[in-house]
Amino acid sequence: MRIGVIGTGRIGTIHANTLSRHREVGSLILTDADPARAQGLAQRLGETAAPGVDEIFRWGVDAVVITTATAAHAELIGRAARSGLPVFCEKPIALDLPGTLAALAEVETAGTVLQMGFQRRFDAGYAGAREAVRSGRLGRLHTVRAMTSDQSPPPPEWLPLSGGLFRDTLIHDFDVLRWVTGREVVDVYATGSDSGPAMFREAGDVDTGAALLTLDDGTLATATATRLNGAGYDVRMELAGERDTVVVGLDDRTPVASTEPTGPPPADKPWAGFLERFGPAYEAELCAFVDLLHGQRPNPCDGREALQALRIAEACEVSRRERRPVRLTEIQDRAQPSYG
Repeated sequence: MRIGVIGTGRIGTIHANTLSRHREVGSLILTDADPARAQGLAQRLGETAAPGVDEIFRWGVDAVVITTATAAHAELIGRAARSGLPVFCEKPIALDLPGTLAALAEVETAGTVLQMGFQRRFDAGYAGAREAVRSGRLGRLHTVRAMTSDQSPPPPEWLPLSGGLFRDTLIHDFDVLRWVTGREVVDVYATGSDSGPAMFREAGDVDTGAALLTLDDGTLATATATRLNGAGYDVRMELAGERDTVVVGLDDRTPVASTEPTGPPPADKPWAGFLERFGPAYEAELCAFVDLLHGQRPNPCDGREALQALRIAEACEVSRRERRPVRLTEIQDRAQPSYG
């Protein structure tokens, strides 16, 4: 099996390393907008570098892994679908609903496979939370609290391309909220603060955001995020039910300090970022993709799942801008009629 990897930045490098070591993958063809970067990685892994995307398709591959900048995702998904190739793509499909729907329509028409990269579905903590909910251990679930806090902000030039805090960061929380609970979001109320560095205001973004989400069974969920959590990278989810409460992401590296006299000591080595925190999950999702290609498992996160997460993020953006509650049916109505 030969797989083409398009994009050899941080995530692309991780995925290429995973695939290069996988016993079921024969070889890789790597390409990047920076050909020297792809060439360097190919040399380190003993793989082949291609001068551009055209060569990936012309030289012949059995599947494609897309880890480029988000703006290129939808077009590459469509091109792979028209070539009859299965695709693994990092989130999101696109930064807007029309682009997402168009790419999904191409996949549906071609009858090909699209697995999306929501790595938290492969994290042991979130899998344990899902089991706690589905097994009935928690009883009736009444409250979920999710959070994603980056230690330091991204480069200013990247912000206008990111889609904003809700589409770029909290979309992970929205996806895993659905996956863990098995419920759908029916309405949201979101707000944000741009009182931090001026680059967020200049990009029309916020550095901190919060959303209140109502699920279809009445469960209430909150999701918060910030780009400015100096204590360290902090990703958690608390799920409280009538019988028990569980928490994801609470360990000896969680960057929190207790003010209680008998509280635990602060973490000696807090998580620095998502690549470190979710390293095993990133590897597991690519191994799942290889299993999917071999017909050994169903698709663990198809394009429709990514569409639902984007709809929630879009609803939060509308809510933030217009300062009002937004029902998900509003976003679904906007997203019709081409797909979904």
